[in-house]
Amino acid sequence: MSQEILLTKEGYDKIVAEHEDLVAVKRREVAERIKEALSYGDISENAEYDAAKNEQADLEERINKLENMMRKAKIIDEIEGPSDVVSVGVKVKVECIEEQEEMELTIVGSTEADPFEGRISNESSVGAALLGKQVGQTVEVVVPDNSTVHYRIISIG
Repeated sequence: MSQEILLTKEGYDKIVAEHEDLVAVKRREVAERIKEALSYGDISENAEYDAAKNEQADLEERINKLENMMRKAKIIDEIEGPSDVVSVGVKVKVECIEEQEEMELTIVGSTEADPFEGRISNESSVGAALLGKQVGQTVEVVVPDNSTVHYRIISIG
């Protein structure tokens, strides 16, 4: 059985848009490059042909990956769960107690995670620790350098 891929509606829409662009536009462009390279004659020593075929293989691999993601996608609806508990798809404002710094995080599936944009995976150590917690609770997270960081949940949603 295949594993679900958790995506926000926005993340799913981005995957669909990329897939449509690759299928409708990029495939045609690569096919034209292959056709042009074939017109040069002997393909045994044709660098343009080899490059275009490699690009075609990479393109088809990406298309297949996106199609697989769309098949396995479970779109997260922010309204689904209770808003007083941290869950996938919600924004959480936390305070890092050690640094006395507040930050806003959105818990998303691993496919959409982008820590630099404040989008953390539900599978990450911080994301997993926050799941199921409520405002006012403090979570303890062991970070990659084996130190412990404490986050207090300020608000959810």
